[in-house]
Amino acid sequence: METISENICFNGVQGVYSHPSEVCQCDMTFGLFLPEEAKDGPVPVLWYLSGLTCTHENAMTKAGAQGWAAEQGIALVFPDTSPRGEAVADDDAYDLGKGAGFYVNATEAPWAPHFRMWDYVAQELPTLVIRNFAIDEDRQAITGHSMGGHGALTLAMGLPGRFRSVSAFSPICHPTTGDWGRKQLSAYLGTDESSWAPHDATLLMREKGFDGPILTDTGTKDQFLDLLKPEALAEAVSARRQQATLRLQPGYDHSYFFVSTFMEDHVAFHAEALYAR
Repeated sequence: METISENICFNGVQGVYSHPSEVCQCDMTFGLFLPEEAKDGPVPVLWYLSGLTCTHENAMTKAGAQGWAAEQGIALVFPDTSPRGEAVADDDAYDLGKGAGFYVNATEAPWAPHFRMWDYVAQELPTLVIRNFAIDEDRQAITGHSMGGHGALTLAMGLPGRFRSVSAFSPICHPTTGDWGRKQLSAYLGTDESSWAPHDATLLMREKGFDGPILTDTGTKDQFLDLLKPEALAEAVSARRQQATLRLQPGYDHSYFFVSTFMEDHVAFHAEALYAR
């Protein structure tokens, strides 16, 4: 692992690191904020998964999460959204290929050799981070924005017992039925739609739910609202009687102005779960 940068931030350290990924078969980069308490021992961690076109850097610099995480003594991990490098397949469209890994393990050409973002976020990167930094493996939570909100919800329900809480900003809630989903899932996983189900938060909610609290925020002026389908997740939550708070925020759009506005709420929400006995 190589240290790209480390900066003092709210008395903690905001670092950026790269490492050769066996899963993705390329070098991967991630951001990690460690609060001051990490000097004295392992701290709980909140994973933040970013959306389409993003790298590790977008949320790290725009979401305003570090100050609130420092107040709560929580680490933040900002993974990249896809594999990178000259050998990695790409597409001219912004919503497929580099920057658009969709947090799945691709099985189809030309994506299969590198696009294994589920295994990367679920297995390889957590192992690396916990081995090298003062992170408490037993106290993890996850959040994300847009495509990353989709990833946060599906990972939380797909890995029972891993995360104490899950939240999302403007998540893609029902990708098997929308243009943000069917295109990517068919490209990465093939045309057998049964293989898509583990990557659809609404279907997962109907099937198994989440053993813990859920919080989502979506803006009523989100320019992608019809693609996100928050109403589908709300119906599944209601039918299952799942513990969840699903909020529509009047006037807000899809931007990081929206994310940063409600970041304090999300960090406090996760802190309550992470510090519960």
